[in-house]
Amino acid sequence: MTDEAPATGRTRFADSPVVPRLGAALGAALTGACGLLGLTVLVLMAGHGSVLPIDRAAHTWSMHHRPGALVTVAGVVTATGTGVFPYAAAMAAGLIAGRDIRRRLGFALGALVFLLLGQALRYGLMEAIGRSRPPVGDWATHASGFAFPSGHATTSTLMAGLLVAAIGHRARGSGAGGIAAVLLGCWAVAVGLSRILLGVHWATDVVAGWLFAACWLGLGAALIRTARPGHPG
Repeated sequence: MTDEAPATGRTRFADSPVVPRLGAALGAALTGACGLLGLTVLVLMAGHGSVLPIDRAAHTWSMHHRPGALVTVAGVVTATGTGVFPYAAAMAAGLIAGRDIRRRLGFALGALVFLLLGQALRYGLMEAIGRSRPPVGDWATHASGFAFPSGHATTSTLMAGLLVAAIGHRARGSGAGGIAAVLLGCWAVAVGLSRILLGVHWATDVVAGWLFAACWLGLGAALIRTARPGHPG
């Protein structure tokens, strides 16, 4: 005999990382998908080698407004959006979200798989579109592969979303979740902007990365909600 009450759907859901309501999640996914589709159509209509006016304007501005010190800072910021760091951060998000070792390991694995699947889809889209980067002579850092959508912008936004969900879950009832959302959101934006400043991406590449990430995060959140139909959404 035990005094512990049986777990209800609501209490089980409290053990999972906090996610937006179903309507908000689907709204983010739809907004990201529609925006990404629109940009993709524009890029494809422009044709191979053509540059959209907004991209040319942003690229020209960045070429004339990047002193050495700013390039150094941008290089440091951009380095945080690639390599092992995003994957370590995704796993850290899972470890933060879980309240015991089993849940922590499960959430860490889930976050890592979520990030890897998103990267695979982005890479497939990038290869299918095959958009060229800005001229190599304008680059202030190393880059490889096609341009659209930006891998750094996508990865940093996905990582920020996972960390915000994890911190918001653990800090529920305090202001830490909101602070984390602002700081991590600003960091993800800075990573994306650094790619434009360093001359390795067009502005629409970066915006496409943000939109792709918004769509993928929204789909992930919606999946969690619909997998638990008994919970308020």
